[in-house]
Amino acid sequence: MTHHPLRVLFLTRYPEEGASSRYRVFQYLPHLKKLGVDAEVQSFMDTEMYRLSLRPGRTGTKVFATLRATLRRLWALRRWRSFDAIYLQRELLPFGKPVIERWLKRRGAVLFFDYDDALFIKKPSRYNRIATAFRSEDKTRDLFRLVNCVVAGNDWLRDAAHDAGAERAVTLEVAEDTTRILMHAPHTNAKPVTIGWLGSPSTVKYLRLIEPTLQALAEKYPHVRWEIMGGNHFQMEGVDWHISDWSLEGELSALARFDVGLMPLPPEDWAKGKSGGKARTYMAAGVVPVVADIGYNRELVRHAETGFLCDTPEDWEDTLSGVIEDAELRQRIALSARSEVEQRFDPSTIAADMAKLLAEVVYDAKNR
Repeated sequence: MTHHPLRVLFLTRYPEEGASSRYRVFQYLPHLKKLGVDAEVQSFMDTEMYRLSLRPGRTGTKVFATLRATLRRLWALRRWRSFDAIYLQRELLPFGKPVIERWLKRRGAVLFFDYDDALFIKKPSRYNRIATAFRSEDKTRDLFRLVNCVVAGNDWLRDAAHDAGAERAVTLEVAEDTTRILMHAPHTNAKPVTIGWLGSPSTVKYLRLIEPTLQALAEKYPHVRWEIMGGNHFQMEGVDWHISDWSLEGELSALARFDVGLMPLPPEDWAKGKSGGKARTYMAAGVVPVVADIGYNRELVRHAETGFLCDTPEDWEDTLSGVIEDAELRQRIALSARSEVEQRFDPSTIAADMAKLLAEVVYDAKNR
């Protein structure tokens, strides 16, 4: 293996506020440092641009912000030779072909490509039509074949990279730091039950998949409180959603209020690429996850033990009715879910796996 501390340049898509970058890179940095990895991070989006990207309109401002971010990214690459590896959390640039990645690889750079979504399936952006126009699923497949190692958030994504011709592809599950999330207070029906959803404006639309069920439950249980964090101005007739903007600090407060957490997903391949972030966060907080029975959710949630998997409208209604009425059931699930996350998704353990992978791939690349 290498005889000096590994120097790795992490190029993330988002700042720490962005969930995929926070969970795939930022949370591991303190642990990687303890393990002797000298990490430097450069985010394509700064905080201002990230917040701008979540708002509709302002196309001109977004174009200017993208140009400025591109210059920052290119400037960060001026010292690429001083790093043992370049770790791409998503693409190096969110547009165009992987020309720079190919240039770097030909000159000896060791490249990793980390992804936790089905980026090879083109999904339109509700807030940025320009980003949608320049996005290419072919670019993701090109990167699979180009880089030294693909790091996937679940096995389905790993296998997709293998099938597309990746030289090496591995699964690195997403960690959840329970030291930052307080365990839920003991579940009780002495106060109104809160059913919540946590996410971003781009995915809140999936609550529409279970809208009739939620409307029926809101009528059946008028005492239930409904809350969304991160869904902008989402509304649903017959369901009185309490809505707040997402923030890292606000997320913890919201989780303390939630008793049940929702995660509906559409029955399509794109959903199979999801790596369970929402459900895992609910589990870590002792919030009962009620989630779509698809993809990685089936590996993450043990049905009726650490949460519930739902397929049909009847599944959703029966499950939610049960957890609304039965506080003891919620408490049992909450304790099991929290314990599962503590044992299986500890950041220090997964960071150690990452450090080992970084060293192995760098060593192999340098000693061919």
